[in-house]
Amino acid sequence: LAPLHNGPEAKGAEVMRSLLPDVPQIFVFDSSFFFQLPKAASTYALNKEIADQYHIRRYGAHGTSHEFISSVVPGVIGKPAEGLKQIVLHIGNGASASAEVSGKPVETSMGLTPLEGLAMGTRSGDIDPAVVFFMHDQLGYSVDEINQVLTRESGLLGMTEASSDCRYVTTNYATDAGAKRALDVFTYRVAKYVGAYAAAMDGRLDALVFTGGIGENAAMVREMVLARLALFGFKVDKEANNAAVLGGEGPITAEGSRLALVMPTNEELVIARDALSLVG
Repeated sequence: LAPLHNGPEAKGAEVMRSLLPDVPQIFVFDSSFFFQLPKAASTYALNKEIADQYHIRRYGAHGTSHEFISSVVPGVIGKPAEGLKQIVLHIGNGASASAEVSGKPVETSMGLTPLEGLAMGTRSGDIDPAVVFFMHDQLGYSVDEINQVLTRESGLLGMTEASSDCRYVTTNYATDAGAKRALDVFTYRVAKYVGAYAAAMDGRLDALVFTGGIGENAAMVREMVLARLALFGFKVDKEANNAAVLGGEGPITAEGSRLALVMPTNEELVIARDALSLVG
């Protein structure tokens, strides 16, 4: 249930079918990687009959990115994949966090839909479900209007009332109250998830990885997140952090710090490999 994506993707499939009717189409789902989640992580504390009947559970998203990053990190940091505990932060206009042990996911922030979890460019992320009832019952919003607000008018855009672009909030952080509010909330939410996921992996964390458009390029965001995680032993190397932009990769933490690094994602490669496994 990804309303921002499923419609356009289905339309693309229809167009390709009309243009190339004899060419097989392969669909690679962003949620596939997270079907391995433990039951405790994928199950909502919802009425079991309703959840089972209608398949309401945590599906996750950005799975191709999380799968790629978690698969290459062991080689990058020179540690065996078996037993490695890492947290991957795919941060862009859409943002999600995941935790992997031995390359298999144990947690992720997006849920039944990509709306759950971190604050994003236009999505609210986590919110009290009763806000929906309040907006409907007390404020008179329709269900469609509430969906519009939460998915397209919230996040950085809603908090700044100006832009969903992270470059806007970093550039104007010191001079604009809306930009400051948005970036403080955004980085706080990311750091909170890292702390929770470290606990989900019994308190051991071998690597924290930043990826995605913001994760790969916004040095200010990375520094603010790591500053909030000083309790976990993170200390940013400002020179390395500032240098890790526009395709750069590698560690961004100082000597003696717990490891955090930047790693460009490659979702297209995962899609190509999945396609090859079916047609090869």
